[in-house]
Amino acid sequence: MDPFWEMQRLQREMNDLFSGYGRVSGRDFPAINAWVGEDEIVATAELPGIDTGKLDISVAGDVLTLQGKREADKIQEGDVYHRQERNFGEFSRSIQLPFQVNADKVEAQYEKGILRVRLPKAEADKPKKIAVKSENAGR
Repeated sequence: MDPFWEMQRLQREMNDLFSGYGRVSGRDFPAINAWVGEDEIVATAELPGIDTGKLDISVAGDVLTLQGKREADKIQEGDVYHRQERNFGEFSRSIQLPFQVNADKVEAQYEKGILRVRLPKAEADKPKKIAVKSENAGR
């Protein structure tokens, strides 16, 4: 084992790690927030400029998947970008939910660039009250 080679390998790995620091990668788009209530989970996603006709929302068991496409900005012929930070193209983002959902009752709304998805908990995952039987009951 060559210590010099190991130091170079470590330096390359650190450079790779920090070269993307602060940037959003394709696997992080769209940004999603999710919070759990008693009977549902609500997820919001930042999707500015999305054509909702090109957006696919699906639920399989306890996984929510958002797929779609954001078109690139149209610029004049001969123009060149001074700065280009907004991603475009196809995306797919899946998050695991804390419980199974009732897919038939999922609702989605899109307003001002924010997608809001309400995912009700499946009946099978709702807590059930269990009655305790006792031989001494009623004596």
